[in-house]
Amino acid sequence: MTQPDPEQVKRWRLILGAAAEEKLQASRGAGADTPWLSSEDLLMDEALAAIYDGTSGATDASGAGQSGSSASRARSAGLGSSSPKLAKWLGDVRTFFPPDIVSVIQSDAVHRKGLTQLLFEPELLSQVKPDIGMVATLMSLRGQIPERTKETARTLVREVVDEIVKRLAQDLTRAVTGALNRRAHSPLPSMTGLDWATTIRKNLKHYDTERKLLIPEKVYFFDRARKSKEWTVILDIDQSGSMANSVIYASIIGSIFASMPLLDTRVVAFDTEVVDLSEQCANDPVEMLFGIQLGGGTDINKSITYCEPFITEPKKTMFILVSDLYEGGNRTEMLRRLREMHESGVKTICLLALSDDGVPSYDEDVAKRLAQYGIPCFGCSPDKLPELIEGALKGMDLQQLAERVGQGKQGKV
Repeated sequence: MTQPDPEQVKRWRLILGAAAEEKLQASRGAGADTPWLSSEDLLMDEALAAIYDGTSGATDASGAGQSGSSASRARSAGLGSSSPKLAKWLGDVRTFFPPDIVSVIQSDAVHRKGLTQLLFEPELLSQVKPDIGMVATLMSLRGQIPERTKETARTLVREVVDEIVKRLAQDLTRAVTGALNRRAHSPLPSMTGLDWATTIRKNLKHYDTERKLLIPEKVYFFDRARKSKEWTVILDIDQSGSMANSVIYASIIGSIFASMPLLDTRVVAFDTEVVDLSEQCANDPVEMLFGIQLGGGTDINKSITYCEPFITEPKKTMFILVSDLYEGGNRTEMLRRLREMHESGVKTICLLALSDDGVPSYDEDVAKRLAQYGIPCFGCSPDKLPELIEGALKGMDLQQLAERVGQGKQGKV
């Protein structure tokens, strides 16, 4: 019998835990007593066992931090309620695993083992890797976070907000200014604003064939003057629990829009009630996120009714509904309002998801009805949003834009 590949067996041992040790050892035959796992591997095994062990876990902390044969005892010990033990576990996880895996393990620690202690102790929370999933968890528990931890929680949330703003702000700003500032021409010369394409096109008749030179009679420049509040952008955000990541991205993107003088931005969040976050959005996106309450019912129609008065110039308004379309309110009225909004000239879009995770569960029947009206419904990653915004502001066909930037085929909705 051929000997098993040690590296593969080690991986299976880490996946299956100490319970598989005896059977794996038996596969090597008699006389082979070299352990599959090194001392470093055993520490990694302990970190995984604390979360992914099938037992409920005890509160005994005595098994933490041990190596060798104590790895099996760590399985039954769990993480318990010991702050030093949790702190060591966080350090081990960040040492042995890459950042994306750390995020998954931290999330599982909270949801599988109920380790909200990670979020309630400043010393522990400061060691957590900040990511959008952890922000969503903090938002869902915001009413339970003790006062002593709130500042640490805000610091963690601000790190994530700053990272997303850094990632998206430049592209979004370029998309908006590229769509709106490059429409008119100015008589004031500026090399940085020279419109080469228009200058060449309008002066082709002055081409000197002998010298093979284009001699322009008139040179065209883009008008860089900013007209304040050229467009209204309304973000209507479903804050039901299933939309957590979309809520965070949409809210931060709303704050980026609010920083642009060209846009009059409204940010509205809803469940069965409607909350206008526009002022907080413009001033402090972190404070805005802590003003969102994830979960509860859904009344999309009520939120659209609230947003309608902000539409004063339909052909200069973009309405972005971020929702999975599971309506708990008046569905018929919701569909009518969205159809009439679209027919009035408003650029109306439904984002079933605004996240890196793809399209979640959504009401396919409502999505199909909206698509029939000409309102595209699709999931979009945040990195694709600038392309969508620029195309919509330039008057491109929204259905074609949806097919280009959407996650999954538009035909499915």
